[in-house]
Amino acid sequence: MSTIASLPLFHQITGQQVLVLGDGPAAEPKRRLVERAGGVVVDDLARAIDEGVRLAFIAYEDAKACEVAAINARCAGMLVNVVDRPELCDFTTPSILDRDPLLVAIGTGGASAGLAKHVRLRLERVLPQSLGLLARALETARPVLRKRFPDGADRRRAVDAGLREGGALDPFAPDAHAKVPDWAMGTAGQPEAGMVEIVLTSPDPEDLTLRQVRLLGEADVLLIDGAVPPEILARARADAARQVWDGPTQGGPAPTGEPDRPGLTVRLRYCPPT
Repeated sequence: MSTIASLPLFHQITGQQVLVLGDGPAAEPKRRLVERAGGVVVDDLARAIDEGVRLAFIAYEDAKACEVAAINARCAGMLVNVVDRPELCDFTTPSILDRDPLLVAIGTGGASAGLAKHVRLRLERVLPQSLGLLARALETARPVLRKRFPDGADRRRAVDAGLREGGALDPFAPDAHAKVPDWAMGTAGQPEAGMVEIVLTSPDPEDLTLRQVRLLGEADVLLIDGAVPPEILARARADAARQVWDGPTQGGPAPTGEPDRPGLTVRLRYCPPT
């Protein structure tokens, strides 16, 4: 199984107090970040401890002061971020691409904030501003979709069909958000079903085709035939059922438990070059 350096989380802090210590140029961006997320900045450690604050940003210019404050805050039960000191951090802050309410967070686990920033700047040019409108439209359409597709797996496959590249709601189409109401009231797309085989000849996920990446992201069941590299499996849905392929008659179980709704099963066959 492939591993990740840290667990990405989106922490809601609206109306909550957050400790920010420091007066230099490194502290001010943290104050702005907290306020932008709806948090209330507290700048006194003793007060933060007394009032049960849970998050702390420490940005003193003096390295020793940072270490002492981090120990005290952590002992009080806070999760701590020390600016430019990843070895003292319980969490790091990513570079954020904002298409409210859609957020793309790019992190390197403290290895290089500059790299994260420049990846974000590239994505800023690629991802349309209308993504936020699309997210809001899908949120509004949720009750309609739940009525049309009471089963969660069916609903997810319908949304996948609409949002895939070239689909009715292709996220890169600037007018996709305007199509959501009619799409939700209509057929809501025809989700792909049945079994599809992917033959892999390379362990490098960069060698996957766009279609293969899409199928891995939409599969309800993965049938693993051979020593499929974990880097490839990491591209699949985390909640997809995974089974070892046991013969040509295996078609994969219905993810919903109903035989008339087979969903999408992907057989992954690894054939490394000899």
